[in-house]
Amino acid sequence: MSAVILLIAVPWLAGLLLMGIRSERLRRGVVIGTVLFAAVGSVNLALRLFQTGEVFQVDSHWVNWMMLALEAGLAAYLLRVGWKHRHPVIVAVALSQTALMAWFELSHGTGLRVGQNLFVDKFSILMALINGVVGGLICIYALGYMREFHEKHHPEIPDRRPMFFGLLFIFMGAMFGLIFANNLLWFYFFWEITTVCSFLLIGYKQTEESVQNALRALNLNLMGGLAMAAGIVLFHARTGSIELAVLFQKTPELVLAPVALLGFAGLTKSAQLPFSRWLLGAMVAPTPVSALLHSSTMVKAGLYLILRLAPVLYGTVPGTVLALTGAVTFVVTSFAAVCTSDAKKVLAYSTIANLGLVVLCGGIGTYEAVWAGILMIVFHAVAKCLLFLCVGVIEHKLHSRDIEKMSGLILSLPRISVFLQVGIAGMFLAPFGMLLSKWAVLKAVVDSYPLLVVFVCFGSAPTLFFWVKWLGKLLEVTGPVENREKEIGRGEWVAMGALTLLTGLTCLFFPLISSELVEPYVMEVYWRTAAMDHGNFVIMTIMLCMVGLFPLSFVNYKRKVHVMDAYLSGANAERSSTQFLDARGAVRGMTLRNYYFQDLLKEEELVRGGLFAGLSLLVFLLGFVLL
Repeated sequence: MSAVILLIAVPWLAGLLLMGIRSERLRRGVVIGTVLFAAVGSVNLALRLFQTGEVFQVDSHWVNWMMLALEAGLAAYLLRVGWKHRHPVIVAVALSQTALMAWFELSHGTGLRVGQNLFVDKFSILMALINGVVGGLICIYALGYMREFHEKHHPEIPDRRPMFFGLLFIFMGAMFGLIFANNLLWFYFFWEITTVCSFLLIGYKQTEESVQNALRALNLNLMGGLAMAAGIVLFHARTGSIELAVLFQKTPELVLAPVALLGFAGLTKSAQLPFSRWLLGAMVAPTPVSALLHSSTMVKAGLYLILRLAPVLYGTVPGTVLALTGAVTFVVTSFAAVCTSDAKKVLAYSTIANLGLVVLCGGIGTYEAVWAGILMIVFHAVAKCLLFLCVGVIEHKLHSRDIEKMSGLILSLPRISVFLQVGIAGMFLAPFGMLLSKWAVLKAVVDSYPLLVVFVCFGSAPTLFFWVKWLGKLLEVTGPVENREKEIGRGEWVAMGALTLLTGLTCLFFPLISSELVEPYVMEVYWRTAAMDHGNFVIMTIMLCMVGLFPLSFVNYKRKVHVMDAYLSGANAERSSTQFLDARGAVRGMTLRNYYFQDLLKEEELVRGGLFAGLSLLVFLLGFVLL
């Protein structure tokens, strides 16, 4: 159990220490040391579980009182924020959930007995590896990025890096706690810590836009926290327990209403419609925050909770509502991503869409769906984090994140371009894992809810479109380009290079991840599991090897390939491959631009329709709870 406690406590101690460190060299040492501890500790915990199958337990009465005191402090802070910004909804929701949890814990304190406050299984190990390794790489990347952010690009913004890095590690420790929590009161405590940290990180710039977006994120996530608090109280009233593991041991009639409320909380944290606006608004934060919230940790907390609840949701009304919410979110946000050339917005919409697929799996609740959903979490965390970090560097070097301005990136930022291409390929091309997991989702939907296949198919089509558009821009060359790949920090190179490698390794070792982590968890919960047959593994390995051989084609590129000018219908200007003569003989430049179908697909109308559909489903879900 000491390993689990340390994974929670060490990042928190490092975070508190970093808040007082002004020296950049000392900060770098603490960050790198804590990241190494989190990554090695997660791997070590996984190996110990494989070797011994050890069950971890802890029972500390004083921890409950400490958490209650911290919750009171958080509540006071939230009330201050709501009052300061004249946001009555934040004040009302914070007061409601604080009063509810304080009454519950104080009135039932002696009767709240928990056999296991913390527990470790294969699913929590997998999530811990994502948090420790992928989340740790984001922290390493942030060292160089935030220095350049303040010194070169935003000198007008107050340098509050001590607080920034402190919050990153407090967030990491809270995620470890949430992943390993079996006591729902502890789960709620860590859940609220992530909410407050995300609010502070999104509002880091302290501009009017960032403050408003941070308040929106706080408001929507607090609604989820209130639903979770109500679900915990109702669960205890019906079963006398507050253990997450006990949910699966009770009859569905007893726990279905509490599970619906917990599912509501999961929807808010995973930014499903109608709560997606907070994740889109988080783009105003520095890139490490976007990567942390969109890919590796914050949104995965909601998915983790919903997939934990999946066995209870199977074949129920709340399960169907959650599945429909995920399906609608997937379709709406996939089409919305087609309409914009803002790289970060494309990544945000794509994130919400992929999260929708995982929520769809959790709502379906079959063993096949849970297997597919967990695999999608793994592949999405690695590839999407890589994409966000690459876009952050590109934005600093090009002073824009417009995809249309990324023409010739293969020449201006060659290595960054390769990293970005790997990340994009990892999201939609075979043999990378996202395509495999989408296939698994489709099979699970066909076997359980055939009508939902329409959502999966129509949501998948536009994803191919917006990824291919972006990929084409990276490889497009319309003239000589200056190499701008200078003064990129070592930490940024390490993070992006490691994530590029991980994107390939997660695909290569997909059979191992599935057989050693995902399948044992599914078998433990459902007594049967899904798996891909041997033939598919062989085909996938061959394709991955072929992809790995592709860079060899450039070894003798200059000696064996003769580069010709582009043929512009016989009207090329002299000595130019990017200029042509028009009908009057004037020299004009060639331009290439993607389609965004803004006359057919209007982003605002799509999102507005999705919000209405999501809100309708949400009302139905709450109506079920009340009835």
